[in-house]
Amino acid sequence: MEKQNKKNGTFGRLLRYIYKNYRVYMITVIICIIIAAAASVVQTVFLQRLIDTCILPGLESGFESIRQPFMQTILSMVTLYVFGVAAAFTYTHLMATVTQGTLKHLRVDMFDKMQSLPIKYFDTHAHGDIMSTYTNDTDAIRQLIGQSLPMVFQSSLTITVMLLMMIYYSVWMTLVVCLFSALMLTVTKKFGGASSRYMMAQQRSLAKEEGFIEEMIQGQKVVKVFCHEDECKKDFDKLNEQLFSDGEQANRYGNSLMPILNNVGNLMYVVLAIVGGLLVYLKAPNLSLSGSGIVTIGVIVSFLGMARQLSQTIGQASMQVAMIAMGLAGASRVFALIDEKPEEDEGYVTLVRAEWGADGVLKETNDKSGIWAWKHPHKADGTVTYTPLKGDIRLEDVDFGYTPEKLVLHDITLYAKPGQKIAFVGATGAGKTTITNLINRFYDIPDGKIRYDGINITKIRKPDLRRSLGVVLQDVNLFTGTVMENIRYGRLDATDEECMAAARLANADDFIQRLPEGYNTMLTGNGASLSQGQRQLISIARAAVADPPVMILDEATSSIDTRTEALVQEGMDNLMMGRTVFVIAHRLSTVRNSKAIMVLDHGHIIERGDHETLIAQKGVYYQLYTGAFELE
Repeated sequence: MEKQNKKNGTFGRLLRYIYKNYRVYMITVIICIIIAAAASVVQTVFLQRLIDTCILPGLESGFESIRQPFMQTILSMVTLYVFGVAAAFTYTHLMATVTQGTLKHLRVDMFDKMQSLPIKYFDTHAHGDIMSTYTNDTDAIRQLIGQSLPMVFQSSLTITVMLLMMIYYSVWMTLVVCLFSALMLTVTKKFGGASSRYMMAQQRSLAKEEGFIEEMIQGQKVVKVFCHEDECKKDFDKLNEQLFSDGEQANRYGNSLMPILNNVGNLMYVVLAIVGGLLVYLKAPNLSLSGSGIVTIGVIVSFLGMARQLSQTIGQASMQVAMIAMGLAGASRVFALIDEKPEEDEGYVTLVRAEWGADGVLKETNDKSGIWAWKHPHKADGTVTYTPLKGDIRLEDVDFGYTPEKLVLHDITLYAKPGQKIAFVGATGAGKTTITNLINRFYDIPDGKIRYDGINITKIRKPDLRRSLGVVLQDVNLFTGTVMENIRYGRLDATDEECMAAARLANADDFIQRLPEGYNTMLTGNGASLSQGQRQLISIARAAVADPPVMILDEATSSIDTRTEALVQEGMDNLMMGRTVFVIAHRLSTVRNSKAIMVLDHGHIIERGDHETLIAQKGVYYQLYTGAFELE
């Protein structure tokens, strides 16, 4: 019952969503569908009139006697068919706009929501599953809106009008139709329901197989290096076999439904012909609402035509059961993404451009002064203060765990004054990257405080906080576009000269100039045409052009060879000059000149000090540096 209510809620929400964006279109579509349905049904009325008032009397008294009613009937039929064709043409074209427009709005809403979601969402949801929402689920919605809904609505109208007309012509024959219609609906429920279940299972299997193929394409070098082709094929065969099984069952039930319904319709046609013939032969009371009291040959012919059309309409509508189920399942997943709780941001301190006034007081400005300040409105007295952006970061008694029951950091206390370089050293999983995630507020801490220039970072708006931080990650992400555009990603208003200066600062200019089109070289596939070191250099240049007061370097040189590292280190030293820098590194040679080195172990800071101090202590750092044991 709960699942059914959820489906009904999804269906109603989808209809409201369509109506909100395309109200006039939908009203026009409904009117056109009613006209088209009426035109398809009323033809049987004209068929009965042609036989009973034109053809049969004409056979007895000649064609001249029925010329006028015959021409009037034909003219009326043509007029109605023209209206029906025009209505069908109109609503199909309007539905194309409604369908694609609705999908466009859904994709926009999904992408907008995705941009507001916390990092935790992407850490806990498979990326392939998210992509499936944009592809498979929206395609299922397309079929639901563009094909299934109009057909089911028109079929429902057609069936309703036909039953009323059948009752008007003959109650007895209508009872026969109702009995066979009930049988057809029972068959539809059994076969259509089974087809729906397997069609939805097929979609899930398809998503798994697509995700596996995408993973194999990205990891093809690893597969070949470790000769894992046969194992990959076995895993693929399992997924492909499941997809085959689900698809086979879905199509077996789906393809069996229409032939069964057609045969039931044929049987109904035969029974109606027999019952109608008996009514005409016996001249039995008809109990009809037409007032004639008996069944005529025209009524039988018209009734048989309606019965044939009714069975075909039920068959066409039944074929949409699986599509409707898939569409509603897709809409449910799409709305689930749209309804995800966005990243909370209760901050009210913002980052603004500032300048020093003649009176020595810092004030806000729209000019590019090169000075940034925290604009801090005080709710108590309504005043606003401006604090210079310096890059003073302090962690006080910080505890944190990605799940409440398992802490990753324990009582972390440290400070980084403006211009200092702080290094984190430790085994994988020690908590190094977690600290930088907390500084960025990708996650909020349950206990302790993090202060930025004396301001609790929970009071700072997240976009402003992150604008003041530059990050260079171990895993480089380059976007489809030119080298210049990828560097400018760090600051969209940066000029070409500033981007080139950043590249020179990172020692990336030399190899960029050697590319086929220099800075205008197009990059695709996450910069697949570049080496890992070259990609990392562009990433460093991207951080340099942002020119933030605080830099976070997470294994920034781990993918660069020793020779390249020497070039990069020079650029990195220039980049870090005058900035607060947090460095995470496995290569201890890159952290020797740090103001303070923090050695972490299972979320605890077990040693801290500069290089010489830690070497003199001959503790864990000394053993790491001298090679007594290595980082995991």
